Amino acid sequence: MRSALTALLGREDDLEVSGSSWRAAVGQGSTLRPHVCVVDVECTGAAMLGPVRRATGPAAALLVLATGTRPGLLRRAFDAGALGYVSKDAGAQRLLDGIRKVAAGERFIDESLAFGFLQAAEMPLTSRELSVLRLAAEGATIAEIARNLHLSLGTVRNYMSAITRKTGARNRVDAIRISQHAGWV
Repeated sequence: MRSALTALLGREDDLEVSGSSWRAAVGQGSTLRPHVCVVDVECTGAAMLGPVRRATGPAAALLVLATGTRPGLLRRAFDAGALGYVSKDAGAQRLLDGIRKVAAGERFIDESLAFGFLQAAEMPLTSRELSVLRLAAEGATIAEIARNLHLSLGTVRNYMSAITRKTGARNRVDAIRISQHAGWV
């Protein structure tokens, strides 16, 4: 998808385009200093959204490609400072319009993502609970989570209990499944 998107955008006279993987984007963002950084928040490297955002600097506008079916990812992009949001189902002209708007410093939100944003606003978990849940989803034990986040074992257990309750899950595994389906982790 990245190479197709790069080719599509590269045909525009007013755009200079560079495509890279999530890992390479951190290094490229700090050297190229783009005006707009377009990212797919649903691909595997979406956890790199924050580092990519920091590497591109405050001058770069972040535009994300997403679907409204995973509101947690919209929330994560919003928390990372994204200025534009374009549906993956949108046509090429809609994407170009979004890029040009955010390059001019204007917010751009594809109307098809509106319901996803409403759902994202209802996300019940705090940022700390999301941190605990992300580590749990990666298979970390309570002790590993505690060590990684500099928390006590009891505090991690309390967070996991709150996460289970807030997501309506039966147990930790169910909470992870529910949260992954919603796009929160």
